[in-house]
Amino acid sequence: MHCLSPKMVCETKIIADEHSIPGTKKDSIIVSASQMWTSSSSSPNSVEENLKKDTVFIREYELTDHEDVRRIFYDGIMERIPNTAFRGLKQQTKMQILYTCITIMCFVVTKSVALTCCTPVLLMGARYYFSKKVIHSFLDCALHTDMSDIEQYYMKPAGSCFWVAVLEGKVVGIVAAQGNEEDNTVELRRMSVDSRYRGKGIAKTLGRKVLEFAMLNNYSAIVLGTTAVKLAAHKLYESLGFKHMGVTEEYTLPGMSHSFVERMFFQLRYHRYRLQLHEE
Repeated sequence: MHCLSPKMVCETKIIADEHSIPGTKKDSIIVSASQMWTSSSSSPNSVEENLKKDTVFIREYELTDHEDVRRIFYDGIMERIPNTAFRGLKQQTKMQILYTCITIMCFVVTKSVALTCCTPVLLMGARYYFSKKVIHSFLDCALHTDMSDIEQYYMKPAGSCFWVAVLEGKVVGIVAAQGNEEDNTVELRRMSVDSRYRGKGIAKTLGRKVLEFAMLNNYSAIVLGTTAVKLAAHKLYESLGFKHMGVTEEYTLPGMSHSFVERMFFQLRYHRYRLQLHEE
């Protein structure tokens, strides 16, 4: 596979709509519907100011973005702690049954209503503790590998790239593409949007950027894996055209000890997605 240099393909212009793949230009831009359908009475200056205010540019990562990129990545992963500890339990029927049995056994053994009522709280506290412990270990690993040297991992290798979304001069979103020549696929990685700027279509536009990159570099498919608990993340991937390929129960993250107690209070489901661009 012949891969174009990231410097040749990373700066393109995207007008965000629901169906088209953007053409190749210099910067990426999202234009809201309100800007496109401006009344004739609006002054040109006010239209231009509104357009500039709501415009999101997608560009290549630069060294000066390092701290902002690490902050957005860190904050996004830290959100997984309560999501995994509490929301994740809804998807874990076996754990629900186990915790219910423990609570009932507590009442049978102690005959204490107060202690029995405290048991679910203690169980949830244990889930939060182990979720925090494991995710902190994962963060430490990521921040000392690819997220510590983005130039080396994503910008220098042909067939890989890293982009940032910029709004009002601030970096508000990130995404990476890492090529795999063995199976001619590219992996969508490290997608995250600053929580203060969500709901503006930034994540979808970052995803389309990876799609455009994959097509320009003639990859056959885009793959991704996620442990996200929120349904919104999965809907985003599906809206981009990805198909759910399967799920791995009790997925192992770096830093996990595999102890019985840890497995009792921390579980992850790893979802695999694939977007086929063309057949080999």
